[in-house]
Amino acid sequence: MKKLSHQLGWFIAVGATAAAVHWLVVVLLVSGNYLTPLVANVAGWLVAFGVSFTGHYQLTFRYQRQGLRQSISRFFVLSAAGFTINEASYAWLLHQTSLPYDALLAAILVAVAVLTFIASRLWAFAATSDPR
Repeated sequence: MKKLSHQLGWFIAVGATAAAVHWLVVVLLVSGNYLTPLVANVAGWLVAFGVSFTGHYQLTFRYQRQGLRQSISRFFVLSAAGFTINEASYAWLLHQTSLPYDALLAAILVAVAVLTFIASRLWAFAATSDPR
């Protein structure tokens, strides 16, 4: 139980940092008229992926850490799946509501984070019996 509490604490800290980076990149790119919200969201995700993987690999899941190659491959698949949900939800909500793009993105980032923790703990950073 202590290990799970420790992981949750680090997950929240790392996830909040990565989400802030993601959100900030999107806001800077959109407010600077460089990209539309949906395109800027891709850039934000790519930058945040580096922050998220590094933090989770080094801090959140360090006790159950598998090799770097396996962890980054699995986490990329997981992150890409989460981003697909993020982008689809974001596109739909941008067209269906009049809420500000930045508020919508913040809500979506929080919702996807819960799914990411569960899948990261159970799969992306989990040790396997395969010695590859």
